[in-house]
Amino acid sequence: MQISARADYALRALLTLAASDGGLVKGETLASAQDLPLRFLENILTDLRRSGLVASRRGAEGGYQLARPAAEIDVATVLRATDGPLAGVRGRRPEEVTYEGAARSLQDVWIAVRVSLRQVLESVTLADIASGELPELIREHSQAPGAWSRR
Repeated sequence: MQISARADYALRALLTLAASDGGLVKGETLASAQDLPLRFLENILTDLRRSGLVASRRGAEGGYQLARPAAEIDVATVLRATDGPLAGVRGRRPEEVTYEGAARSLQDVWIAVRVSLRQVLESVTLADIASGELPELIREHSQAPGAWSRR
């Protein structure tokens, strides 16, 4: 799985908002806190607002804040808002592709990949990450033998 810059920046900005105790945070502050390009971040924040993850207020006292509690926003929701479905095959959902002959079971592999992604990404929220209190599943996977080795 490739995590896009768009998804990475979105998560970093949302985590900064999650750590802000609900107050409004200016886009410039978010960009600076995470060393992100402001114009790109502003486009991402617009998409996050449209997805119902961020609320914004204009003006001198304006800024951004989470539209709902950080404990209710999981990583999968953010990735879907920025990049679409979690697992795709040539731009289609795994259940929409079919294969013939020796490749017939490949669809099952792609569906299993999506299930695994969902298990991890739907189990961890912004609140978990911001607090450093990650769910057991995340700790187990990140500490599994070979988890940090390159292949």
